[in-house]
Amino acid sequence: MLIAGEASGDLLAAELVAALREEWAALSPSTADLQPLWTPLEPRFFGAGGPRMKAAGVDIACDMTAHAVIGLAEALRGYLQFRRIFARLHQMALERLPDVIICVDFAGFNRRFAAAIRRHLRTRHGHFRNWNPRLVQYVSPQVWGSRENRVFQIARDYDLLLSLFPFEKEWYARRVPQFRVEFVGHPLVDRYAGLPRPERGASLLDPSHPLVLLLPGSRESELRRHLPAMLGALALLRARVPGLRARLVVPQETLLQQARTHALPPELELRIGGLPESLAEADVAIASTGTVTLECAWFGVPTVALYRTSWSTYQIGKRIIKVSHLAMPNLLAGEPVFPEFIQDAASAENLAAAAHDLLTDLPRRQRIQARLAEVVRSLGPPGASHRAARAILGLVQGPSQADGCSA
Repeated sequence: MLIAGEASGDLLAAELVAALREEWAALSPSTADLQPLWTPLEPRFFGAGGPRMKAAGVDIACDMTAHAVIGLAEALRGYLQFRRIFARLHQMALERLPDVIICVDFAGFNRRFAAAIRRHLRTRHGHFRNWNPRLVQYVSPQVWGSRENRVFQIARDYDLLLSLFPFEKEWYARRVPQFRVEFVGHPLVDRYAGLPRPERGASLLDPSHPLVLLLPGSRESELRRHLPAMLGALALLRARVPGLRARLVVPQETLLQQARTHALPPELELRIGGLPESLAEADVAIASTGTVTLECAWFGVPTVALYRTSWSTYQIGKRIIKVSHLAMPNLLAGEPVFPEFIQDAASAENLAAAAHDLLTDLPRRQRIQARLAEVVRSLGPPGASHRAARAILGLVQGPSQADGCSA
């Protein structure tokens, strides 16, 4: 059973399912008997996710990516809907009795789901009540950034945590040393390993017509809050940089339609998808803090990062967040490689000034690209999804056999 609640998690889960199929098919029977205790038969997958998981062969009970939210205000508005989805998935788990439940990112929902399964298991003992699924969290919740005490609940409710970033394993080991955490690396390395990356020097790819990308995010709320400031910054940049080209890239048609409700300048190029190709051509990006900043780092694109949310979410967040940066390349580098602007600081004037500096300060561009190369190396070698799959199958092959769970 897999549960993913956002577009990024849907992609991660789909890649993991493909790797699980391949790794499972490569397994040999656990004994030399003519009728072994188990054989590597085709695994079955079900749960909640999105179109990529469905295309990978997962029996999708609910498209969670259609309900993705961020921030306290949006979560409260969708509370009843998420409660119904939660109950449906919980009942489905009890009916189908999966050997493994894989929670992919989406920490708020999945953390509660894992706790509910654990509570159920504690109350069910005796003959014919020996269902004992392994619970896996794929992508660490950002407890290292806020609400650190939740690490104890995570260690209690999960059997395995699969980490995408190198610092996380040591962080958990200092606090819950008995908890199994595996750094598998980031699947982004495999997604883009075969794509050509431009040889970026200090100069621009096209000095007479530099290209700036606008990357407002993958949720409607992010686009609504980020795009106005981005468009304002673009207008200011055009006045200072003759020949500037601009491209807005969004992952879905619905987001493009939403963007069209804003006063888009006629010279702004619009794209649905094709982010790698756009990053390979870009000189600078203005992007929402999130996974997309790692993609900018992979292609060596100097980036201005921003994040705006509701007033209530911001007020809570600024009191509990302990890290000094939000963009992951900055966290991995331990310094603001990408300039960041949060909430009111994410004004058109600030974004434009920072982007202009990244376009014109050639020594700074060179320093940024050198640091980005180090960040990319820290994401690990290719094969992240397969390492994750092998770790998960290790749970199925090991303790679960002794506990009476069939493979």
